[in-house]
Amino acid sequence: MEKRDYKSIGLRAGIEIHQQLDTHKLFCGCPSLLRQDKPDIAVRRKLYAAAGETGKVDIAAAYEQSKKKEFVYEGYSDTTCLLELDEEPPHQLNEEALRIALQISLLLNARPFPIIQVMRKTVVDGSNTSGFQRTMLIAKNGWLDINGKKIGVQSICLEEDAARIVKQSESESVFRLDRLGIPLVEIATAPDISTPEEAKAVALKLGEILRSCKVKRGIGTIRQDVNMSIKNGERVEIKGVQEPALIQKTIETEIERQLELLKQRKMSPEVRRAEPDGRTTFLRPLPGAARMYPETDLPLVKISDKLIEETRKNLPRLKHEIRAELEENIHSELASALLKENKLEDYKVLIKIFNKPGTIAKMLAIWPKEIASHEKLPAEKIDENLSLDILETIAEQLAKGKLEESQVKKIMTEIAKGRPVQEAMKVETIDAEDIEQEIKNLVKEKPGLTANAYMGIIMQKYKGKIDAGKIIGIIKKYLA
Repeated sequence: MEKRDYKSIGLRAGIEIHQQLDTHKLFCGCPSLLRQDKPDIAVRRKLYAAAGETGKVDIAAAYEQSKKKEFVYEGYSDTTCLLELDEEPPHQLNEEALRIALQISLLLNARPFPIIQVMRKTVVDGSNTSGFQRTMLIAKNGWLDINGKKIGVQSICLEEDAARIVKQSESESVFRLDRLGIPLVEIATAPDISTPEEAKAVALKLGEILRSCKVKRGIGTIRQDVNMSIKNGERVEIKGVQEPALIQKTIETEIERQLELLKQRKMSPEVRRAEPDGRTTFLRPLPGAARMYPETDLPLVKISDKLIEETRKNLPRLKHEIRAELEENIHSELASALLKENKLEDYKVLIKIFNKPGTIAKMLAIWPKEIASHEKLPAEKIDENLSLDILETIAEQLAKGKLEESQVKKIMTEIAKGRPVQEAMKVETIDAEDIEQEIKNLVKEKPGLTANAYMGIIMQKYKGKIDAGKIIGIIKKYLA
């Protein structure tokens, strides 16, 4: 596609991200656990739109109600409570979720509110049994630095996730209640994004900040939307733009659609769904402020200066900062592997026992994957047999000089295959004085060889039993 002059088109875009937090549910103690087994609860409901605090019914809510659908809600007697069925009032706010939302707000340079009002947002598409979603504005007026440009962050909200759809028809939708009530942080940037490439960069930066905090990982735990408009047009919200690469393509394709509509004078504000090929399809009219009204079953939430300062002092570091620190001691590929495999905390434990960063990084992030591939072992078996406790035992033996670094991968392989740890570590060791004498004799018997040639002879004889770094040091000593 021909590169456009986005400034002349008047492109204005913002990113909206919904990220699940890794805690129990927001207003009850039920676990945030998605289940695949057969539900043992099912209820059938119809939902009706309520007027918001402006006294009007929201246009999007009225549109959903006009479909006259029925909704079936499935749940589990041991992990679904009456709150999720809208049969009892909400419990107290999940304090851990609130602290995580404050962390994210401060990392986004936003200003938390001292008093928070829980609000009800009218939702009658069936995704909530109550006909509304509980949400609260935590902070505002933040910003991100994207290549030297400040992108505003308008708001950070903490809210309930929706029930998940399992099947639907024209007259009926079936939802599962296991997702309903999982804490979500919603981040909305200002419409400061002026190119599709910039939109992608903003999404990646937001993702890095979120992953530094206690959030859920995996498919379905994060949802990404784009709000955009062009000159003389209307705002369009595009739902489900999940992949960073798709953000660029979707914005470019939507610009084409909107330019054509402007020619026909048919442009209207609406919500659309992102398709895998970059196109968008209509979902519903764009909602407005009429769908919001206060939650009457919960008190105001007070955020003290003390809580904010405590949160500020314990902010997590971002991945690029951690990587830069790791790369002071290990190769960049090893640093990336540690972070990719989420082994940073294990690395901190082992490095205190045996201070050889390269070896420790390989023990955690490289060798287990190589062993799994070579020995055709499942990942769960590797995780079980090469647990942190086992690796600590190996590191302790390394620190005491009872194992050579060159022996570790072979030992880990035997343990991964099921051999008892102590047996696997009973490897033949070579006395350092004997090795040095042998090298001295070799240099005398075969003078004139290069250091690498001597190294090859020794390592061929003692492969896997001695450390190559020590050997080359001794050889160079007698070649000096």
